[in-house]
Amino acid sequence: MKKPFLIIFLLTPFISIGQIRPEIDLQKFIENLFQFPEEDIVYDDLYESLYQIYINPINLNNTNYSELTSLYMLTPIQINNLISFIEKNHPLLSIYELQTVDGFSEQDIRNILPFIEVRSPGDYQTKGNLMKRISIEENKYFIFRSETVFEQQQGFEKTDSTGFLGYRNKLYGRFRASHSKDFSFGFTFENDPGEQIAWNAHQRQYGMDYYSAHLLLEEKERFKKILIGDYQMQFGQGLVVGSGFNPGKGAETITTIQRSNSGIRPYTSVLESGFFRGTAFTYQLHPNWSISPFYTRLRQDASLKMAKGIGNHSKYISSIQNTGFHRTLNEIKNKKQIIEQTYGLNITYQNTKNRNFEAGLTFLKNRYSLNLIKTPNNYNQHEFQGNQNYNIGVFTNYNFQNFLFFGEWAISRSSGSAYLIGLLSSLTNNLSFSLSARKYDPNYHSFYGNSFGEGSRTINEQGFYWGIKYRPSKKLWFSAYYDKFKFPWNKHQVEAPSDGNEYLLRFNYSPSKKAKTYLQFREERKEKTIGSSSNLKTLAEGIKRNYLGNIELKTSDLFSLKSRVQYSTYTINNKTSQGAVMTQDINLSFKRIKMSARFAIFDTEDYENRQYVYEKDVLYAFSIPAYSGQGTRNYLLVQYQMNRKLTAWCKLGRYNYENQNIIGSGNNKILDNKKTELKIQLRFKM
Repeated sequence: MKKPFLIIFLLTPFISIGQIRPEIDLQKFIENLFQFPEEDIVYDDLYESLYQIYINPINLNNTNYSELTSLYMLTPIQINNLISFIEKNHPLLSIYELQTVDGFSEQDIRNILPFIEVRSPGDYQTKGNLMKRISIEENKYFIFRSETVFEQQQGFEKTDSTGFLGYRNKLYGRFRASHSKDFSFGFTFENDPGEQIAWNAHQRQYGMDYYSAHLLLEEKERFKKILIGDYQMQFGQGLVVGSGFNPGKGAETITTIQRSNSGIRPYTSVLESGFFRGTAFTYQLHPNWSISPFYTRLRQDASLKMAKGIGNHSKYISSIQNTGFHRTLNEIKNKKQIIEQTYGLNITYQNTKNRNFEAGLTFLKNRYSLNLIKTPNNYNQHEFQGNQNYNIGVFTNYNFQNFLFFGEWAISRSSGSAYLIGLLSSLTNNLSFSLSARKYDPNYHSFYGNSFGEGSRTINEQGFYWGIKYRPSKKLWFSAYYDKFKFPWNKHQVEAPSDGNEYLLRFNYSPSKKAKTYLQFREERKEKTIGSSSNLKTLAEGIKRNYLGNIELKTSDLFSLKSRVQYSTYTINNKTSQGAVMTQDINLSFKRIKMSARFAIFDTEDYENRQYVYEKDVLYAFSIPAYSGQGTRNYLLVQYQMNRKLTAWCKLGRYNYENQNIIGSGNNKILDNKKTELKIQLRFKM
């Protein structure tokens, strides 16, 4: 088949703009894919993992099925059509040749544009000294951010050992220099509110409380990747090691249930746990075979206790701390108390002829410097105890016509096992479905596992998932999923084996490029322990229903609006509570200034009905606040590009609560009915 030169010529004005990858609104992208937040946890790591794909875009002239699935945006039939097209017309001259690929709409191309590129092999050839290449690289920047809460928090008023010792501001900095398929070098530092800035070798603190750094080299002859410093890994379906972006269940009901075999990547988040610190590399043994050994040695925060008994003076770990906070004397006491060593390797086979089959084996071993011994209770009897663990897992991905089959099976030192199998399929360009089954034993222990499921960990769960997406026209599409799950052993606040189910329905309608709306309904049934008047405890089914309506209007390139309504109910033991939030967003864009504002009003009766809503934030920050109680939430975000190199952001937000004069609890308690936050950030492109 000949190159479609005529089409490229006709699209030249469109191509000339599109070939320059835009700065993507990652928050908006994740909002369409993301799992529904149910806990007050930090989601920055997910944002950072997706950002790694953005700064290292996929070269369509040198890609495979697994790499394309990592975008979570392409159906099996789209990927098949794309790979077939590339094989017939290799190499591509322009991204916009995708318009001639069957099944790709203009919107599909715009969606994946920030994550892909078209390059010839010669574009990656690099010469000269590494430090010189870093110094002259155009893709190089430094960011500095400061955050503060205006109202006084209780922790800053205390003078005893339970009070905060440091400053009120949160400080964050990042430097990054990278060149696709050549190198990436960067460092990050952070100081949380209440943490000291100090130079104390005894406490292993040298200025800021947290530092992270990495150096990645790519495509150095047979070494595909060499990484020194902090990193994360993703092999198979995440049963053994699954660090990184894991959308889970959400509005995208097809592609997000399967994880890609993305391998080794730099770690740039400020979360102080769940990553590796050491060295790793990927070596091409053969065109079809690669091996990725890794080693890490990382100090972890932990609470230590002394073993009881006559003549027994040994220490043990009672719990590992993952918050990363070192604000009080007790938190500092737990800082970096143990050493975790992890080593292992991955071996992957990939069919390079037609790129439709991939299989691999992963081995990982962990060793703590002390034994972990948890205080026994009703739900942790199968949890890990000791100082050593290992995992072995095998995985495979196979693409047959418009079907993608995937799966992984793993075992841990305890003999507990886990598996996940599934398939994605496109019956037509307009109809896709997905199926998945999982089983994670209560005694399967994986410290770095991060697979698909209802729970936040790969343990004590069984489930079956079914998803569907139907697009009858370019303007209208419908998606749905159903997930049935079971927990064979007790869980926190669930003092017996339990089960549940969840389903979602979503309708999307875009009458034009400037307007879109969607309606969504989700219901989840899950059992929970409740107490009776006789102090007897029993399981009761809790039913949570969520209703969501969203409208977006873009009247011009300068002005856009977004209106959103969320409502939920929670019923348990014949009692029903409810919660709601309404938000109105306004966005303005001028030549050098961009402004975003929100007004939100919320009313929730209890913790079960707290409402999570995404909101815009400064670059590389990710915000999903929880609205709980009664009140309003407003913010104003301003971005000002001073010149080609320097850009500034300022975000001012405030909660105003009704019928309460206390916000938060513990050291974070504020004796007021309002909470005001200020965030300032500068980015300097070098």
